[in-house]
Amino acid sequence: TVKLFCDIGGTGTFSDAFTIWAAQFVGHEIRVLNYYEAVGQPVDEHLYWMRENDYLPGNAEIWLPHDGRTGDRVFDVSYESVLIQAGYNVTVVDNRGKGAAMARVAAARSLFPSIYFNEATCKGGLDALGWYHEKKDENRNIGLGPEHDWSSHGADAFGLMCTAYYPPRRNHHRSELEPEETEDY
Repeated sequence: TVKLFCDIGGTGTFSDAFTIWAAQFVGHEIRVLNYYEAVGQPVDEHLYWMRENDYLPGNAEIWLPHDGRTGDRVFDVSYESVLIQAGYNVTVVDNRGKGAAMARVAAARSLFPSIYFNEATCKGGLDALGWYHEKKDENRNIGLGPEHDWSSHGADAFGLMCTAYYPPRRNHHRSELEPEETEDY
């Protein structure tokens, strides 16, 4: 199964970018297959890209941030409802509250050694990750959290992927869990 991790934008000239990281969780590895980014496009454009890359409802599932449940201002439908109607399994991750952005950064940092990228199809996303940075208050010399700019949408979707990943559990055989019986001589 391919997991598609999104950061949602909007439609129109001044909207934020809609980004997707396509990945597979294989054992203790995250294999990042593809990256997509579009600004101001309707959801049909994103669905077209998914279908063109063979990320179909039978083999792909979509993960959205908390605002994936929010209705569009013009059409009064949510990304979640449109994607479900298109046949996809959709998971909307609840708002993790204050500190969520830094939790995504921490998760990405800890998992990065086990993440493998298809560099040819992920260049735009890798550029976004490389540019992602903290906003600073120079007068007080303090960090204010991640800067909201062109790189933040790709980085947020990447962070969503990292917080959604759970390593596989090791299957134990019963004999491994119980102490061995010993005979008294």
